Amino acid sequence: MKKFLKWFFIILTVLILAGIVALSFYIGSIYTNASKISLDNAKLSAPFTTIEIFDSDNKLIKEDNTVNENFAEISTLSPDTINAFISIEDKNFYQHHGVNYKRIVKAMLSNLKAGKFKEGASTITQQLIKNSHLTSDKTFERKITEIALSKKLEKQYSKEEILQQYLNIIYFGNNCYGIENAAQYYFSLPASKLTLEQSALLAGMIKSPSKYSPIKNPEKAIERRNLVLSEMEKDGKISPEEATLAKNKDLGLKVESKHKNKLNSYSQAAIDEAEELLHLPAQQIALQGYKIYTYQNEKLQNDLEQALLKNHPSSNYAGIVIDNKKHSVVAYNGDGNYKILECKRQPGSCIKPILVYAPALNEDIIYPCTQLLDEKTDIAGFSPKNVGNTYHGYVSARESLSKSINIPAVKILSYVGIDKAKKYAQELGIEFDEKDEGYCLALGGMTYGVNIAQLAGAYTAFANKGVYSAPRFISFIADKNGKIVYTHSTLEKQVLREDCSYLLTDMLKTCTQSGTGKKLAALDMPLASKTGTVGKSNSKQNLDAWNISYTPQLTCGVWLGNLDNTAIDYTGGNQPTEIVKNFFSKNKTTEDFERPSSIVERKIDTTELEENHRVVLANNFIPERYTKDELFSIFNLPKNISKKFAEAPSPLIKSKVENDQAVLVFNANEYMTYQIYDGNSLKSEISNKNGEQKLSLPMEKERKTLKIKWFYTLSPDIEEEKEIVFVKTKSKPYNNKRWYI
Repeated sequence: MKKFLKWFFIILTVLILAGIVALSFYIGSIYTNASKISLDNAKLSAPFTTIEIFDSDNKLIKEDNTVNENFAEISTLSPDTINAFISIEDKNFYQHHGVNYKRIVKAMLSNLKAGKFKEGASTITQQLIKNSHLTSDKTFERKITEIALSKKLEKQYSKEEILQQYLNIIYFGNNCYGIENAAQYYFSLPASKLTLEQSALLAGMIKSPSKYSPIKNPEKAIERRNLVLSEMEKDGKISPEEATLAKNKDLGLKVESKHKNKLNSYSQAAIDEAEELLHLPAQQIALQGYKIYTYQNEKLQNDLEQALLKNHPSSNYAGIVIDNKKHSVVAYNGDGNYKILECKRQPGSCIKPILVYAPALNEDIIYPCTQLLDEKTDIAGFSPKNVGNTYHGYVSARESLSKSINIPAVKILSYVGIDKAKKYAQELGIEFDEKDEGYCLALGGMTYGVNIAQLAGAYTAFANKGVYSAPRFISFIADKNGKIVYTHSTLEKQVLREDCSYLLTDMLKTCTQSGTGKKLAALDMPLASKTGTVGKSNSKQNLDAWNISYTPQLTCGVWLGNLDNTAIDYTGGNQPTEIVKNFFSKNKTTEDFERPSSIVERKIDTTELEENHRVVLANNFIPERYTKDELFSIFNLPKNISKKFAEAPSPLIKSKVENDQAVLVFNANEYMTYQIYDGNSLKSEISNKNGEQKLSLPMEKERKTLKIKWFYTLSPDIEEEKEIVFVKTKSKPYNNKRWYI
């Protein structure tokens, strides 16, 4: 046994040593190859960079697509500004030669202990190399290349030159590359005028610009800023008194409105998409000369911008137009303090077609004419309410959707099942948090919500016969030599049956005629629409207002609200619908949605629908006035045929003698005629009445026989009758004899 263990450890040691040698050789080869790479001085010294972005006609988009238009000389920056970045990012910046090996070992041990990638160990030099020369991929090879180029950079440039370029290339969120742009965006002043607390705030942001955004997450931004100040105090760069004073200052933001439109422009959205596709930051996309060719349609872009401008929204806003067939964003415009496409908002009732009605139609659970009881209800502990606490009794699924009635939507979701409904929505591009589980989802109650591209993108499937593909801004990307490096290839999937998409669209067309989107009826064109409004809990104020509308060719979505969650005073049926109306008034079409062969028109019995809330097909005997044409999928036709007008239904009859009167009580239907005879004498005829009817006739004798006949008013040939005998009951004489005698 001892001999076996001896050989086991010898072999294990040899394998470990061989692995170390192989790894060392692998690292060495990567390092050697990386050392041969020449530094691109143009990428390290460019004072500003611009990305060329083209529209669908290959014309240069006339927007400011400068990624870094302002450059800060390090000699103009205060010591506090420089020290803030060094204290939080690279304390030994002036001591190392590009790489801090002690810090790398410490980070590796920390990550191994945590069981995940928790800490990085990049120096300022390494960060500059990564942002100017490499992709953002987290690979071992990229890290070795980064180290090799960092050491080379330290030999060719001074510490001041490295720090200067680093401060002018790093990302501060909200489309701000470089400290000069960040200072002007967040504080409306040059970088040379930054105070201690402002410098600490910016230095703290660069670890995660979104997480520590002073606009989006002010509490976390202050916490991070104060950590930077503590590190500066620890390093002896500021006194305890200076640190305390700075920590007690507020954020002091002064974001000017002139920055907002640029931030949320079509070009910015295209740049963000290019970063995702090329795995490169915008700075490198610009430095390497990539050209981005988009789907933007100049006319549609102008029409959308004018529609938004005409209605003068006093809040933040976003509008998007998508080509349904090409799954491409042909127009986009937004206004806000940070990128609206990165923000998720509650969709309100605009989620109902996606999460509730489309799945229910596709699962053959409802017809457009299905009757649903709108009443106070409780489903699994959830008690939904309608707007104004108004309840409508039985309503059709079509009316419920078009008028955005809440309770029927929650009931339908319960019929479909939350998990199944979410799968449909996910296939239409909607993302859910793990906490999104309750029936409040039917009303748009999500943990985070959706952005306007996701929501409008889902609706394109309804216009596109159930086929979905995520909408994109970019058609293709070429490098500086004109070689195409990316082409948009749509990945389509059939999420809904064609017939179900048509039925849902037809229901949403009703919304434009008589529902919450009825402002659009004046356009007099084939248009499907849905509005949505999100209110503050326990308040009559609103937070978000939506309208998503589509024709066979285009889907237009509009969101209004405030990203800081201050209230707005309008609903989805107001300003957002007016904006959509203004846009489509300039893009009218006569082309209607193509009806698939799997959609048929059938007559249903309206008397059965009104009385028993059942959808049954009309038979051939039912008069026209008691039928209605409805659309159905051939895969989900009503199974029952009405018996009305084929046989006369017996009314529920009650009879009694009261005060020498023969009293007859029965339930009448408006399409029936009822005749009451005393012998051969017609005493009463009742027609066109619903509900309980009561008739009293005098009892001249001890016994009376009445006859009631009933027949369909429009089909008197089908007749039934019944005789009812009334008998006076004689009261027994009173017996005054005592039983015990």
